Amino acid sequence: MYRQGDILILPVPETDVPQAVRDLPPAPRDGRGRMVLALGEATGHAHAIAAPGSLLKDGDPLTPDHLHLPSGGRLAHEEHAEITLPKGWFRVIRQREYVPGAVRVVAD
Repeated sequence: MYRQGDILILPVPETDVPQAVRDLPPAPRDGRGRMVLALGEATGHAHAIAAPGSLLKDGDPLTPDHLHLPSGGRLAHEEHAEITLPKGWFRVIRQREYVPGAVRVVAD
């Protein structure tokens, strides 16, 4: 298990990754060629990985994303220490918060 700020990354056995997740198109990379797991709305800082692989999102911000790193990679953010991730599959969960009448993804 890995945590960087409001991002939680959980290793997932390859056999536990549903086919529906595997069939999702990879999220586009940013202008610097990085997979952006979360972008800071206020600062523009990003939790990002510049490594081979794919970030799979289903479009619902409350649903965990999936990350596939065939060779591993380093998760970077301007305000946090880098985290080295091994090769494999991961579930990426954004921290959530309750506001009256709703649950939303935490914005930084």
